[in-house]
Amino acid sequence: MAEQINNTTTTTKAAAAAAVNVEAVTSTSTTSTSQRGGVGIWPSILRWIPTSTDHIIDSEKRLLSLVKTPYVQEMVNIGSGPPGSKVRWFRSTSDQPRFINTVTFDSKEDSPTLVMVHGYAASQGFFFRNFDALASRFRIIAIDQLGWGGSSRPDFTCKSTEETEAWFIDSFEEWRKSKNLSNFILLGHSFGGYVAAKYALKHPEHVQHLILVGPAGFSSDSDASKSEWLTRFRATWKGAIANHLWESNFTPQKIIRGLGPWGPNLVRRYTTARFGAYSTGELLTEEESRLLTDYTYHTLAAKASGELCLKYIFSFGAFARLPLLHSASEWKVPTTFIYGFHDWMNYQGAQEARKDMKVPCEILRVPQAGHFAFIDNPNGFHSAVFHACRRFLSSDSSNESLPEGLTSA
Repeated sequence: MAEQINNTTTTTKAAAAAAVNVEAVTSTSTTSTSQRGGVGIWPSILRWIPTSTDHIIDSEKRLLSLVKTPYVQEMVNIGSGPPGSKVRWFRSTSDQPRFINTVTFDSKEDSPTLVMVHGYAASQGFFFRNFDALASRFRIIAIDQLGWGGSSRPDFTCKSTEETEAWFIDSFEEWRKSKNLSNFILLGHSFGGYVAAKYALKHPEHVQHLILVGPAGFSSDSDASKSEWLTRFRATWKGAIANHLWESNFTPQKIIRGLGPWGPNLVRRYTTARFGAYSTGELLTEEESRLLTDYTYHTLAAKASGELCLKYIFSFGAFARLPLLHSASEWKVPTTFIYGFHDWMNYQGAQEARKDMKVPCEILRVPQAGHFAFIDNPNGFHSAVFHACRRFLSSDSSNESLPEGLTSA
């Protein structure tokens, strides 16, 4: 259905896509305003928040212009609700179909499929430094989770942790059905790692191997009391305010939207600091920094949707309300954890989980990298992924040693 393109190909509309439940969009295409949210009647320069769904897709294409491997972009129709559900998708009053923004990169025939899921306050474009290297060995498919990036952003009306997990797990499963995928390797970063793990617990028959990159959710709310710093902070007036804002579902994105036309400058200061002055690894080039900043702003400033999951999944301090650690004995999929040496996510949680797992599990650490190991040290990250998937990539994987620079925890 989807027409293969290079990153500079002009657009064609996928008019027949409804028949196969997938609408394809080329890497420089535009889609109808009903499906992409439209640009409105006001030019962006006159808007308080200068963004739209069109801006997200366009900034994604500019960022992915750095990638040499040809790719196809699709808006995958996941329908308006899961089968048998008493409510429409995600407890929204609307029954309009939802779409998952998806990019698929060219690959060699018979390459194993690797599906990549981004973390909180991110989107699939954050893997821009990895697509070329990984596409040389895998069929790479990256998505924007529902309510993030260029995917549909339904009203978020979940009221519990269980409902919120279903929002992400069930929408991913409907996406998988629409793409007719099975037997794939699933990689998730941070919050995306939490979602990937929860998905694999519910649908292990589809996942060959699980790669969790700096995953959230292995520390429980009870662990908060063990953190001396957090305990002291919560006892202060600042901590009380921060905790109140958290429980009120006040997200960082609301600050960016509130700043209006000054929002892009705040995002620029963050990306410059995080991947520049305070980077623990390979610095972004000037062009990479500019394009990533532009992309990040548009994905964060758009309508609030998936971001509102925060207080239902985690308590203040990013401690999971339904921690993955408690499900370790139910694990059915071989798993590799990947952490940057300087990752603020604690790899000791993975070590604790491994004690109860009945499937193969390894923990790899990437040098010169923090929480965004795939941006900080892309070469080290690629080595870790190739090593994690060695049984799919090599006929004699049993004798492969740990790549230089990586350490095993």
